[in-house]
Amino acid sequence: MKYLAFFLVCLPVSSLGAVLQSSEHGFISEHKVVLAASPANAYEALTKSVHRWWDAAHSYGKDASTFTLEARAGGCFCEALANGGSVEHMRVVRAIPGSILVMQGALGPLQNVGVTGSMSFTLRPHADGTELIYRYVVGGYSPGGLKEISTPVDRVQLGQLRRLQRFIATGNPNRG
Repeated sequence: MKYLAFFLVCLPVSSLGAVLQSSEHGFISEHKVVLAASPANAYEALTKSVHRWWDAAHSYGKDASTFTLEARAGGCFCEALANGGSVEHMRVVRAIPGSILVMQGALGPLQNVGVTGSMSFTLRPHADGTELIYRYVVGGYSPGGLKEISTPVDRVQLGQLRRLQRFIATGNPNRG
């Protein structure tokens, strides 16, 4: 088990690196991670188990168990709140099981300004399971600009990808 944990830490996390481009009006975040599952199983974990690997610290209700992701065009990546409220984080625009998921919208603090983004997850067979290529392209207007927020948003999303990677490998997003 100790060697498995070491192996998971050594899995490729990012070959393209964090924020590829940023300006006052937008940014592009991209990462590649290797998931220890077939593309079909990785897609299922990404979509049907989002409530099990998403970090509750990055939710409005502080309870990731209330997250759902309907992997179909028009489907909602949503969060139910304890008081009967809800949050639409993103909307699915393309869903091809085992291959690609594309959502549009703005996450977290980006919801309060005039921006939107396109977030894609592309899954490809890899010798060690599946290569997931994550890309979030954000654009629009924010009074303070978007350049400064690009790195914090990228870090949060990379953290989520690492949680997904650990969840798939161990069944626990906190272990690995």
